[in-house]
Amino acid sequence: MSSLKRRVITGAALAGAMVLSTGCTRIVGHQGYLVDKQLVATVQPGIDNKQSVQKVLGLPSFTGQFTDNDWYYVSRQTKQLAFGLPKPTDETVLHVRFDDAGNVTQVEQTGLERVARIDPIKDKTPTLGRKHGFFEDLFGNIGRVGTLPGGTGPSDNTGG
Repeated sequence: MSSLKRRVITGAALAGAMVLSTGCTRIVGHQGYLVDKQLVATVQPGIDNKQSVQKVLGLPSFTGQFTDNDWYYVSRQTKQLAFGLPKPTDETVLHVRFDDAGNVTQVEQTGLERVARIDPIKDKTPTLGRKHGFFEDLFGNIGRVGTLPGGTGPSDNTGG
């Protein structure tokens, strides 16, 4: 094999390896609110109200389900390898609670330690009760529908 052919094959192999290795790089992502720790530290209970919090932090990611006096700012950093699912590496949830007058009563910041991890078992959720097969579900009530206790069915007119 000539020297030129070896160089071409080596170059093509290196180029192919570089292309394939770029598919395995980690993709870093961010979702939600961009947390600025200095701005978050300025929000103080008893001093700030809804208007001042909105001016400093902006609108919340979402508000409470039962009251508008709970504001949540949610931020999440993720990493993903090629075609895998993104996995959270960092999460910050800032919860600002207000009283009925609109004044800040509590500022709480949590992270990944409060995130619940749910692992389904083989794509099925275990349930209580009997386990029926497809055909038992389909044909299981044949002969049971319409029968009366002690009788053979609703059209049984033997009594008189």
